[in-house]
Amino acid sequence: MSSLLGPSKQPDLVWLFDLDNTLHNASASIFPLIDGLMGQAIQDLLQLDAKQADHLRRHYWHRYGATLIGLVKHHGVDAAEFLRRSHDFNLEDRILGEARLRQHLQRLPGRKIIFTNAPANYAHRVLNTLSIAPLFERVFSVEDMQLQQHYRPKPSKLLMRQALAELQIQGAHCIFVDDTLRNLKAAYQLGIKTVHFAHPATPFSSQYAGRTTYVDLRVHSIQQLAQRWHQLAPHSASKRR
Repeated sequence: MSSLLGPSKQPDLVWLFDLDNTLHNASASIFPLIDGLMGQAIQDLLQLDAKQADHLRRHYWHRYGATLIGLVKHHGVDAAEFLRRSHDFNLEDRILGEARLRQHLQRLPGRKIIFTNAPANYAHRVLNTLSIAPLFERVFSVEDMQLQQHYRPKPSKLLMRQALAELQIQGAHCIFVDDTLRNLKAAYQLGIKTVHFAHPATPFSSQYAGRTTYVDLRVHSIQQLAQRWHQLAPHSASKRR
């Protein structure tokens, strides 16, 4: 509808991008290295053997979405120290990004924000190595994912509501791109349009062949996203509870 002031201005589209296994293939080299460093850090900080440390790492990741949270909550581990130990490596020669990634991202209209359970320093290093850091106005990292001094990473709906409020946007104006289905399910319930990034080189991609009600679009590359994003239709959170 138009008025004397001209056509009404539509809100900017906002893209919320996961980082690992979405904007680069972390499973090939980086995740195995981080898993090993996390295991060693748990051994050192909690005085456990390698098998016990690996079990705890996996258990807390499945339970909380981030190993860090279980370590802080149940063992009083210093978060900054654990993140430093588990991400202290040279990643620049391990990054596997998509060809012409920057150009494909530039074809997507609107604001772009990183929404990752990874630490900020690591996220910025990845973005800089991929030469796409200037395209993103903000990085929401695991350090930002706290409510009342408690960590609430993805897939927390409380966290996502807080992020939307902080960004002063409505879910209906957002598109969330992530490789993890449980993260997308939470976003979908808030009225956010969801894109499942099922990269064929990542270990779980074969599990995602079927249709999922809380996935609005499934793609296998950012190039494909740039070609198909217009297929996403607006929807209302009230229809998705």
